[in-house]
Amino acid sequence: MKKVAILGRPNVGKSSLFNRLARVRDAITSDVSGTTRDIKKRLVTISENREFEVIDTGGIDDSSELFSIVKVQSLKAAQSADVILYMVDGKNLPHDEDKALFYQLQAQKKPIALIVNKIDNDKEEESRFWDFLEFGAASIFPISVSHNRKMNAFYHWLEKYIPPKEESVTLHEDESTLEDIFDRELEEPIAQEEDREIKVAIIGRVNTGKSSLLNALLKEERVVVSDVAGTTIDPIDETIEYNDYKITFIDTAGIRRRSKILGIEKFALGRTTKLLEAANIVLLVIDATVGVSELDERVAGLIDKHRLACLIVLNKWDIRGDKTYEEALEDTRYALKFLHYAPIITISAKSGQRVHKILDEVVKIYERYKQRIPTSKLNEVLKIAMSRHHVPSHNGAVVKIKFATQYQTKPPKIALIANRPDGIHFSYFRYLANFLRENFDFEGVPLDIVARKRGERFEEDED
Repeated sequence: MKKVAILGRPNVGKSSLFNRLARVRDAITSDVSGTTRDIKKRLVTISENREFEVIDTGGIDDSSELFSIVKVQSLKAAQSADVILYMVDGKNLPHDEDKALFYQLQAQKKPIALIVNKIDNDKEEESRFWDFLEFGAASIFPISVSHNRKMNAFYHWLEKYIPPKEESVTLHEDESTLEDIFDRELEEPIAQEEDREIKVAIIGRVNTGKSSLLNALLKEERVVVSDVAGTTIDPIDETIEYNDYKITFIDTAGIRRRSKILGIEKFALGRTTKLLEAANIVLLVIDATVGVSELDERVAGLIDKHRLACLIVLNKWDIRGDKTYEEALEDTRYALKFLHYAPIITISAKSGQRVHKILDEVVKIYERYKQRIPTSKLNEVLKIAMSRHHVPSHNGAVVKIKFATQYQTKPPKIALIANRPDGIHFSYFRYLANFLRENFDFEGVPLDIVARKRGERFEEDED
């Protein structure tokens, strides 16, 4: 598949073009220079089923150490691309740095276009566009991404380098009739397609090492890592294949106290919260040198709110100080009581210590997250639980649980069919949840139990 990289200095409209090509508001856009710092990728389909991967890069700038790191990442993306789009700000005169960068990229002998953005009308095109002809670009396009102005010529040029996707045709080797296939399906019911895709959100306070962890998991410098708090703004996602699973990791922006959230970080916080709604598992990254803070508890509250599977990751374990594993485990468990079901792993993203074990844990937790307990087994265990501790009466009335059934997965949700659902005390729900955890493997997974009368509906998406 062809790769198309968008490059340019900060605040020229690269993320806006990325969003228009991807047809989503994915990359955060703002007037703040350096909003995009990491590489973002999306699959894009244009006319005649032409599919390619578009890459949004951070603004190329040498004004600080952080932006120097961004520049290295951006130029690396250009080297891996098949087509390069170099973008400039058409509202300003050509910049010498732009020329130098364009010539440097042009030397790679790849298809390259000079995109002169922010040319909003004919008057601006007449007065400003011609100055950019001095670049000597063979392909140059005066456009306005925000106004969708003169985009067609650019699209036509891009199509020349993106071949149509070949349509695959599946042929059956046998000559079975429809009747034969129907009879065979009756005898051997078709198994449901297995769910092999996992979405993992990496979440935590600022500077806990989330981006370093993502780089360690991917075994490449995918995300910009810096001591500057709040380096990651856009949520960054990357997919790998592991043990027949397709795992998509999302490195979310670090969360800080609401009073300290400034500027574009407000967009990042909203995007992070939204992405959690689509995630299955969360890696909650805690700085082992600091321990669990009040803000960590609030971040963990987001996990409980969205009822997500969780693995608690104590990072920077190699520089934690004198605290023993038992002490760290006890302190973490005490502070994060409502994530009692989440296993804890100690790692060092910087050195790679035990990082490889995270992938195994993610797969195991997801298999529990999507598991469905057979009704017969569930009721066998329920019967034992009730025989050991009977359901307490409610205001003198007898409360009977007739049977249980699991009505949803991800997370597992179990309904108790009872004569007086409102009469079951919350402490008995807690007892049953703990008993079920002892008999079925739900480590890392929240477990919801509700009570209903016979014949009463319970919705699949009920919280």
